[in-house]
Amino acid sequence: MKILGIGLDIVDNRRVKSLIKNKNFINRAFSKNEIKYSKKTINKTSYFSKRFAAKESFVKALGTGFRKNVNLKDIEILNDNLGKPYYFKSKKINTIIKERFKIDKYNLFLSISDEKEYSAAFTILQN
Repeated sequence: MKILGIGLDIVDNRRVKSLIKNKNFINRAFSKNEIKYSKKTINKTSYFSKRFAAKESFVKALGTGFRKNVNLKDIEILNDNLGKPYYFKSKKINTIIKERFKIDKYNLFLSISDEKEYSAAFTILQN
């Protein structure tokens, strides 16, 4: 197994708290599923901050940033039955990773965490 990229991001929760007051920002940055699941959470700031950090962390692991037709909304973070976060591998993300690294199979690993003031995410892209 080879690590193709790693990414780390930290977000000031106050910044995201301000941003999520704008519905346009939420609709531009988060998928329908992410928005749907946010309605089940009490702490919206924490929920969106962690996902925003994860999206930033992902493009850092990819090594492109938000270029080459990659948008915030394209990167979707969901949770499994135990609550563990993971990246949903959409067709678009699959295509981008396969073309960028010339590979057929890959794994994405995600860890997210938050405290009162900050949220952080760490991503590993591996084939």
